[in-house]
Amino acid sequence: MFYCFLADGFEETEAIAPIDILRRAGVRVCTVGVGGDVIRSSHNLYVTADINISQFEINEGIEGVILPGGMPGVTNLYAEERVLEAVRYCNDNDLYVCAICAAPMILGKLGILNGKKATCFPGFEKDLEGASVTGKHVTADGKTITAKGAGCALEFGFKIVEAVRGKKAADNVAVSMQCK
Repeated sequence: MFYCFLADGFEETEAIAPIDILRRAGVRVCTVGVGGDVIRSSHNLYVTADINISQFEINEGIEGVILPGGMPGVTNLYAEERVLEAVRYCNDNDLYVCAICAAPMILGKLGILNGKKATCFPGFEKDLEGASVTGKHVTADGKTITAKGAGCALEFGFKIVEAVRGKKAADNVAVSMQCK
């Protein structure tokens, strides 16, 4: 199970596109509302999360976490200790840690990017502490997957599927969505 954390101010494309792609590939994804059950996006769309942060528990079924960007969504994610705990747990247990746009800065601040390649939304590179910044749309380094922003959200989703289910599964979803 992947957990995608949503906090007020999240960028909706960066959350919804990867969730949709993963679910199409048969990967289980649970959205976690930070601060409530209904979360307001950066463009004033309201999304009802599957569970709220008080219901979230790290368990052996966790495959990874997804952190969408958007402001102040990323700031709100970084302020929630349970989100940081989940990110650390996944990193420490060789599980997937996926972040897009400004959210890779959370990984940088936690020391997760030391010695790894990563990318982010332009202007946040200084926050990718210890990383070799690629500037690419999507960068995968082991089980850490980062992306630049909303325009890269589909590619980000496909890269996660490729990592978890293989290239053929990612290509099949892309073809079914008319992306290839």
